[in-house]
Amino acid sequence: MYVFLKGLWKEHPIFRQLLGMCPTLAVTNTARNGLFMGLAVIFVLFFASCIVSLIKKIIPHEVRIAVYTVIIATLVTIVDIFFKAFFPDVSRALGPYVPLIIVNCIILGRCEAFASKNRLLPSLLDALGMGVGFCWGLFLLGSIRELFGSGNILGFTIFPACYNPLVVMILPAGAFLVLGFLVSAMNCIENRRKR
Repeated sequence: MYVFLKGLWKEHPIFRQLLGMCPTLAVTNTARNGLFMGLAVIFVLFFASCIVSLIKKIIPHEVRIAVYTVIIATLVTIVDIFFKAFFPDVSRALGPYVPLIIVNCIILGRCEAFASKNRLLPSLLDALGMGVGFCWGLFLLGSIRELFGSGNILGFTIFPACYNPLVVMILPAGAFLVLGFLVSAMNCIENRRKR
């Protein structure tokens, strides 16, 4: 169970390891975008880890990274086509950041560091933990930015009509501000737990 839980907090990909910063900062101007990007990463990470764990013994060591990249690229293409077919508005909003999942450090790193060295079940638990951790991180970041940038979350009005939105929150600078605050908050919580 620790293999799953570590991705949710102790080794959180965004707030502890600072991985996947490109989609983290680029697509989290709304909670919905963060959620869909997180779900895409969960899908790709889960199935890439599954495949790598199953075929690790037949992949020559010299070409393993290239093989992992082809596996990840295939899965990302499936997600991209799925979004374009069933969620065209989300596909347009996420733009080129879905195809960039191919080079996301989280996915390639987990395939190399964990799935290639472990059995199937621990690899799947690790992938789910890291993926869900990444997803809740993007969703939280997007929710905070959307809340203060427009007064809504997922289309639900939270602040009254008199609220004056902070436009900076839906701009790239807002992503850096919220990310910095969340990383700092997580570090403070972790330091208090250690004491």
